[in-house]
Amino acid sequence: MASRRQFLRAAVLGAAAVGAGAASLNPRPTAARPPRPRRSAPSLAVATWNHGVPANAAAWRVLAAGGHALDAVQEGVMVVEADPTISTVGLGGYPDRDGRVTLDAAIMDGDGGCGAVACLENIVHPVAVARRIMERTPHVMLVGEGALQFARDEGFPEQNLLTPAAEQAWREWLQESRYEPRIDGDRHDTIGMLVRDMAGGLAGACSTSGLAFKLPGRVGDSPIIGAGLFVDSSVGAACTTGLGELAMKTLSSFLMVEKMREGAAPQEACEAAVARILSTYPAAREDQLCCLAMTGDGAVGAFSILPGFQYAVADPAGNVLHDAPSRFP
Repeated sequence: MASRRQFLRAAVLGAAAVGAGAASLNPRPTAARPPRPRRSAPSLAVATWNHGVPANAAAWRVLAAGGHALDAVQEGVMVVEADPTISTVGLGGYPDRDGRVTLDAAIMDGDGGCGAVACLENIVHPVAVARRIMERTPHVMLVGEGALQFARDEGFPEQNLLTPAAEQAWREWLQESRYEPRIDGDRHDTIGMLVRDMAGGLAGACSTSGLAFKLPGRVGDSPIIGAGLFVDSSVGAACTTGLGELAMKTLSSFLMVEKMREGAAPQEACEAAVARILSTYPAAREDQLCCLAMTGDGAVGAFSILPGFQYAVADPAGNVLHDAPSRFP
């Protein structure tokens, strides 16, 4: 007689098979949706750091074809996840102190749908797994072995994510093994991305390998809905990057969206999130936390504790990297 756990697992996988046929090896969305009708709102994509430029370019190809924001944000983040030269996201991400690369990601649409993974190994595109969780299970987050088994069941290919460059950096770190969970103003981090399609729909996603040489099992803000990411099509969207513990302690992304709901501009919302962190945790002025927000009508704001935060904005006029203002010089 099958156990309740086996029954529930079989039910979830069976529903997925009914909805999509056999599991595909292609991690991109399997359920094609018709293009949305063109409306007056121009498409927009914003993303953190200089790797936000290629992310925006990939998202823009989807948006220019009339695609959905959720598809666009996933495509954009996947570009960064697959780049082995980026040491903080996906393939090539630095490992934990035991030499294991573990990935966190979340995706959310403006209607409240969301999915997330944490401590996922051997899968290049955790954002795609997060979307499968959102669309094919009744859950929001899967972690560790459970997340990996789900990805296997969904047909995602596995590979070693520890590149030679990341392994060399880890072995050099092992010589002193100094664990310093801090992020300075110049260190690039999470890919956080917010998108609006031409129908006015919003979506967002985050993906990261977390702090370099972190304690095994450490999870930051990126997969935590409300901390690293929050989206509400009736208001706007927000994401964070930097030392995730700060965003987790203050639910920075949720706070930004709620500030915009109260009438604040995106820039004001970002500054309010940083102010909340500093008023609650004064010592955080030595750390870096960066905020990015946008409203449904296309206004964008960005702010950080320390200088060095950059974000890319893609609209019909181009795809441009900007320097964000900061609380401290």
